[in-house]
Amino acid sequence: MIGLIRVFTAKDNEVLQSHGEMIQKHFGISVLSRSIPDQPLGIYDDESEMAAIPKIVELGIELEKEGCRLLIISCAADPGIQELRGRVSIPVIGGGSSASLVARALGEPVGLMGITEGVPPVMKDVLGDLIVGYNRPEGVTNTTDLLTDEGRRMALEGARSLVNKGAKAIVFACTGFATISFADVIRKELQIPVIDPVESEGLIAANFYKQTD
Repeated sequence: MIGLIRVFTAKDNEVLQSHGEMIQKHFGISVLSRSIPDQPLGIYDDESEMAAIPKIVELGIELEKEGCRLLIISCAADPGIQELRGRVSIPVIGGGSSASLVARALGEPVGLMGITEGVPPVMKDVLGDLIVGYNRPEGVTNTTDLLTDEGRRMALEGARSLVNKGAKAIVFACTGFATISFADVIRKELQIPVIDPVESEGLIAANFYKQTD
């Protein structure tokens, strides 16, 4: 079983389970999803990330005790990943590094979409010169903004602008886009590959399971 950590406080169980259900659907592995407390807007800047890290570590330790064999921090910034790896005995993977490695393997110019002011450092480090642009949809400043009709509309416009800059693929720098299943929208509307961090972290987790089952 995989333990999946959501880095915002999900009161809606459907939202809480969405990433785990996506991984289960695509890769057929069981996922136990939990969210950190007291962060209803998730991680959207340095301060909110620092507040989240000890909560992520504590939750990861609990999930290992409950029998999880691998942990996923389902966030494109990979917050607390080194801290958690130092406290548990099982593998820990992050959404940002997973998506970046998949995109790097593709080898095409990419446009990134997120909710922070800039590209998460872990993604910038891996993707480097493949990045042709970054877009934060107008009016979107935290994960919950993506749940609105206006947030979705502006996200599609953002993706279109990245294609116009030369992007041959779109990479999500926020797992909130996965929560609203936005990859399928872009693939249909713009006819371009989309690298989703939740799909990517599931791919890497599934490979681990094939090696250890």
